[in-house]
Amino acid sequence: QMQMVESGGGLVAPGGSLRLSCAASGRTFSVYHIGWFRQFPGKEREFVAAISGGGGRTEYADSVKGRFTISRENAKNTVYLQMNSLKPEDTAVYSCAAALQWGRRNWMSYDYWGQGTQVTVSS
Repeated sequence: QMQMVESGGGLVAPGGSLRLSCAASGRTFSVYHIGWFRQFPGKEREFVAAISGGGGRTEYADSVKGRFTISRENAKNTVYLQMNSLKPEDTAVYSCAAALQWGRRNWMSYDYWGQGTQVTVSS
C-alpha cells in the first residue's frame, strides 16, 4: 500500500511558475513509476508527465513539453512537477499516481493516487 499527498498548488498569474510536490509513503517508492495527471471539470484525467522509478526516463504530454519538468528524489520519497510559463488552460486539479509498469498514459493503469491539488492560472 502506498499513500501519496500532493502540495504546492495555488493561484498564479499567466506566465508564472509553480512547483508541485508529491510525497509518498512506503519503502518501495523507488520501484514505482510516478505520473502526474490533471483533470478539468467534467473531463477525464489527462496525462501530464511521468518519471521512471530510478529517474532516468521521463515523458511529457505535448501540451506541456518545454514548460513542465518532472523530477524525483527517492531518498525523500518525493516527486516534483516544475511548471513554468503557465497558461489559463493549465487550470485544473493535478494529481500524482504510482504504477509498476512504465509507459502507460492511461490513468486506469495507475494503482495509487493522491487527493489532488488545485492549480488556477488567472490574472
